[in-house]
Amino acid sequence: MAASGVQKCAMRGSCGGILPCVYDGPPVDPDQETRQMFNEICGPSEFTNGPLCCNAGQLETLKANFKIIDALASSCPACRNNFRTFFCTFTCSPKQGTFLDITSTTDTYEGKAVTSLDFYVADQYAEAFYDSCKSVQYGNTNGYVMDIIGNGAKNYTSFLKFLGDKQPMGSPFQINFPQTPPPSDSLTQLNRTARRCSDEDALSRCPCIDCPDVCPAIPSVPPPHHGPTCTIGPLSCLSFIVLVTYSTAVIAFILGFIIQNTLRKRREKTYERVALSEDTASPRTHARGLVGAGSLAQYIEEDSTHSESRHLGRGASLLDPIDTVQPRHYPLNSFLRRSFYRLGIFTASSPWLTFTLVFVALGVLNIGWKDFKVETDPVRLWVAPSSESKLQKDFFDENFGPFYRTEQIFITSVPGSIGSEHNASSQAITIGQKAPVLSYDHLKYWMEVEDDIRRLKSPKGYTLKDFCFKPMGPRGACVVQSVGAWFKNDFDGYNRTSWISELEKCANKPVECLPDFQQPLGPQYVLGGVPTKDGRKNYLDAEAMVVTYVVTDSVEPEYQEKVADWENALKDYLLTLSETAGSEAGLEIAFSTGVSLEEEINKSTNTDVKIVVLSYLAMFFYVSFTLGSGASSREDDGVVSSLVEWGRNFPKLFRRSSLSSSTISIDSRNTPRIFPRLPRSLFVGSKFTLGLFGIILVILSVSSSVGLFSFLGVKVTLIIAEVIPFLVLAVGVDNVFILVHELDRQNFLHGPNSVPSSYQPTGLDAPMSPTNPHRSPFDSTHDEIDAASMPLYLSPEERVARTLAKMGPSILLSTITETLAFALGALVPMPAVRNFALYAAGSVLLNATLQVTVFMSALLLDLKRYEANRIDCFPCIRLPSRIALPEGPSNNTGVGKIGRFIRRYYAPFLLKPVVKALVLILFGGIFVASIISIQGIQLGLDQRLALPAESYLVNYFDNLDAYLNIGPPVYFVVKDVNATSRAGQQSLCGRFTTCANSSVANQLEMGRKMVDSSFIAEPSASWIDDYLQWLNPVNSDCCRVFIKDETKFCGPRSRAASCKPCFEGRQPPWNITMDGLPEGPEFMRYFKQWWNSPTNQDCPIAGMAGFGSAISLTEDKSEIAASHFRTFHPPLKNQQDFIDAFAAAHRIADEMSEDLGTTVFPYSLFYVFFDQYAHIVAITQEVLGLGLASVLIVTALLLGSWRTGTIVTSVVALTVLSVMGVMSVWGISLNAISLVNLVISLGIAVEFCAHIARAFMNVGSGLPIDHPSGQKERDERMWTALVDVGPSVLSGITFTKLIGMSVLGLTRSKLLEIYYFRMWLALIIAGALHGLVLLPVVLSLAGGPGFPHQELDEEWMANAIRNDYEYTPFLADDDSIRSD
Repeated sequence: MAASGVQKCAMRGSCGGILPCVYDGPPVDPDQETRQMFNEICGPSEFTNGPLCCNAGQLETLKANFKIIDALASSCPACRNNFRTFFCTFTCSPKQGTFLDITSTTDTYEGKAVTSLDFYVADQYAEAFYDSCKSVQYGNTNGYVMDIIGNGAKNYTSFLKFLGDKQPMGSPFQINFPQTPPPSDSLTQLNRTARRCSDEDALSRCPCIDCPDVCPAIPSVPPPHHGPTCTIGPLSCLSFIVLVTYSTAVIAFILGFIIQNTLRKRREKTYERVALSEDTASPRTHARGLVGAGSLAQYIEEDSTHSESRHLGRGASLLDPIDTVQPRHYPLNSFLRRSFYRLGIFTASSPWLTFTLVFVALGVLNIGWKDFKVETDPVRLWVAPSSESKLQKDFFDENFGPFYRTEQIFITSVPGSIGSEHNASSQAITIGQKAPVLSYDHLKYWMEVEDDIRRLKSPKGYTLKDFCFKPMGPRGACVVQSVGAWFKNDFDGYNRTSWISELEKCANKPVECLPDFQQPLGPQYVLGGVPTKDGRKNYLDAEAMVVTYVVTDSVEPEYQEKVADWENALKDYLLTLSETAGSEAGLEIAFSTGVSLEEEINKSTNTDVKIVVLSYLAMFFYVSFTLGSGASSREDDGVVSSLVEWGRNFPKLFRRSSLSSSTISIDSRNTPRIFPRLPRSLFVGSKFTLGLFGIILVILSVSSSVGLFSFLGVKVTLIIAEVIPFLVLAVGVDNVFILVHELDRQNFLHGPNSVPSSYQPTGLDAPMSPTNPHRSPFDSTHDEIDAASMPLYLSPEERVARTLAKMGPSILLSTITETLAFALGALVPMPAVRNFALYAAGSVLLNATLQVTVFMSALLLDLKRYEANRIDCFPCIRLPSRIALPEGPSNNTGVGKIGRFIRRYYAPFLLKPVVKALVLILFGGIFVASIISIQGIQLGLDQRLALPAESYLVNYFDNLDAYLNIGPPVYFVVKDVNATSRAGQQSLCGRFTTCANSSVANQLEMGRKMVDSSFIAEPSASWIDDYLQWLNPVNSDCCRVFIKDETKFCGPRSRAASCKPCFEGRQPPWNITMDGLPEGPEFMRYFKQWWNSPTNQDCPIAGMAGFGSAISLTEDKSEIAASHFRTFHPPLKNQQDFIDAFAAAHRIADEMSEDLGTTVFPYSLFYVFFDQYAHIVAITQEVLGLGLASVLIVTALLLGSWRTGTIVTSVVALTVLSVMGVMSVWGISLNAISLVNLVISLGIAVEFCAHIARAFMNVGSGLPIDHPSGQKERDERMWTALVDVGPSVLSGITFTKLIGMSVLGLTRSKLLEIYYFRMWLALIIAGALHGLVLLPVVLSLAGGPGFPHQELDEEWMANAIRNDYEYTPFLADDDSIRSD
């Protein structure tokens, strides 16, 4: 333009002290001294040797102002020199008048002074200037220099606007930067070539940390939790494969079934006549049917004609004699039966001795209660002492001091809506549902609250000042991050309108509103829920104020006790305030103090005593009524029928009878009575006392387990107190049912009211086993009933012993597997979980021990009471015996309704070939669905779940998730680096050209640029960079020594004339190549001075405030032992965010350690609690794998068949897999608690399978799997097993667990509801389905050969053979349609 070559000034000199004077004239040649000053301040420029539009006074002002930018941006020469050039050109350029247009002036005594002007700058130059500075970092605040010199500007226009705005700490007059072209030809835009931070010359080149353009290209890293790497559409590859495989298998299965049936029908039609003529053919030559094709049910006509029925064992009655000549025996089971028989004989023969011995032992165990201790420290509860994160936390605390204690308050308006139930694991506050919190009245009220907190004294006289963090030293101000800090904690000088402009200014320009602790306080620290409109944040409409008191911590117990005293006083004050703030000011308070979390977690309000009592009462009544249901006398009617009969006969009392009692026999049941004749079983047959005794044994086992482990030093946790009673109650009552049901069968067979085992009313055909739907395998005629066929009467002691001999091995099997499974939970290193597993294993083992000892004695006493007609609960009262009239054989089999249902309907239906096929398809689908669902299981445990439902911290965490916009700090700790050597310095630094590309600072900066994968959101605070920049003589107010004695440092009060910059005149001079910078002892001498220098406006890079606790020295103070680099995570809103942040930080630290050959680890306050998730999947696989291996070994050994043991183990694994599938659907995360529950699931799942599997193995002829009649035999054995123990499994295991666990659904604790009620309910349902549906089908298809005669020992067997008597505890065929 025409004006570009004109030399003209617009202003020169100072008028009125701080404003420039209007000067519309040519530039003036400066004197030599001014010229030298200009060259020193502005450096080489195009007008170094010509006239200038400034004088010496203005240069002095520039020099003073440049000190701030020199201290902040000295690590990036391009930014520093562009800044100097920009304002030197603005102030001194001889062409000043061509780009400055004065728009307003004021008169002073020295002349006209400029009050505003327009500064025309070309967009290219302005943008390049901004770009050179926008990435320069400021470590003290983990922020950017732009936050201070440009108020965090995001573009060059905002940057220039901030530089030109009139403000106390900036320009004394208004400088506007028009975006439009100049209005006249006399003006032009200033357009220079700005330095770029990537230029190669030494006056421009910036390090990677401050200039992304010079950083090497880094490969992208996927986020820690980015889903499956292989997908096909919306499905993972694994899901797609299992779906395709399952679908193909089902289609092939159905096609095979159709084809085989078609071929079979065609073959039968072709050879029908041949088949009918060959009536001597063996049925075993016609194997057919898809699943269970060889079932004896298809050939009962032939077998009933041509096969001898030999009663050689339950389930083997229809096999050829030659197949059962040599029955198989299993020595281990024989040994166990004899051992349990002897134990049963002892406990039954000497009940009072057994009581004495057992209760003395229990008393000894309960002595351990004197060592009873409860663990309350969250870290010691939830963090393994040997975990890597715990050791790193200990190192951090020891070397740098514990992390700050945070007292934090959220203030929102009332009324508001918190739209979710309390203690929910999801975010409970929706932003936008509350009114803005900022108002004059609210601020005034809250300022008074803050004054109260500052004056608050604890009972022991402590105040906030005694413990708060003071970055400026012991006499400095406390760090209180609050909106009030913007107003200097004094609201009296503001009215109802002036506060608005002040708050907007401070929120938009935090540098202009420095709080008393002299660090910029951004709005993200003190305001939450800020709405955004048109790309700008509207701070006045913020929903929440956030107030944070930063309190120092210490590992010293005395200090912790003192600070806890003050924090308790603060907590009490805030609790009171939260109750009154709503009515007084319309505010809602949510807060947390340093003592809050531990106190609230350890409150016992989750342990609802009513729930525990209700659970035990429900179980007691269920046990009592159910156990007594099988003991009714055969002549007794039920309670309901007795009442109905009484009601029918009662009117007869008022009518005259016309019959004589001497002439006709009258049924006594039809005799009218004033009171109903209740059945004797209601008084004698009930088992309230026995049920109560079983419940007492559960309580004693828990109590004794606590005593034992307390003596061993294993502390109790609240989870143990809350869960173990339910667990042991649900597990322990099962064996009571099994034993009582078996004793009922023994009483039916060998008691005083026993009936012939072979009696079957003639003319009645009851459909029984699937292998004989037309006739009973035990059919006989009345002529066969003789003395030899009558059941053998046995004494009560013998019956109790036989009961234990029969069921003891099953109880042993389930107890061993459960105890092993629970004990395997102790492999989880988390103390709370490990202790829970130990207590659970001990309680279950003790409970089982009590049941096979003292409970057997109680069974004997109860049996004698019953047979003596003594009333339950009042055994001293004896009812008279009734007259026994000779009657026909009874139809009562001692089998309840569940048993009749299983025998008549369920077992025959389940063992049909088509049903078997459908069961396999259905459970195959469940397996596939579980595999797919498992992939969606989340990791984590929301800490709100561990809190009492009514805890004030629940609301605090909801506010924290909704309103806190900053993430937690993370420290990268570096050990074993010699920082006094050049190589060590280069492995740490980032702001010098010779810093290693893999240095700690550089790698953190590269990670920050990939925040999605690194979870590093802010620039790191690099102490070594700030320290070495502190030595730069450009920062003349930082490192200073006395001119006369350079070995001594100048202090803040030393005269400037007596001091000089430390490295001024040093050879080689200070430079960004690090050449000549101190090493060895010199390094430590300067370091200690920097470390103790106060951080202030004169020297913002001094080390006291930002790095006072970032470095740890060796004992002799001669070297740096460890240091940390501080940065911040982004805001973490959910458990997955915390887990991903933990994983990302450890990945980065591991890479640093490998690259640098030293030790680097990350530390953040929450890491110790999330360390488990780095290993939880591997631990789950390991523990469940070991559990399944133990189940396989135990079941195979005790059942005597690896084939059956493998099947049981597989069904157990499928049960656990189903529970894991439910976890994803029901919102149950994988953590240490759910892992232990999975291990518990493994143990309890065995209980659903063990009894049926053992009953299956204890019947049959021992045929090999490939025998032609193998399928028939397995179907018969499985039918017998289901009829034998199915009712016990259903009523004694499934229903008891359902009752015990269902009560947990009433708990107020979400932790108990989600991780215990939901998981255990899923386990019970899955266990029952797999144990009662899938297991029988698989065993009937592929189960191992059985041991038919191991039911009896040698003496019993000899007696049975001599009398031609078959021992059959469960009469499968003596019930008729009429009795059913």
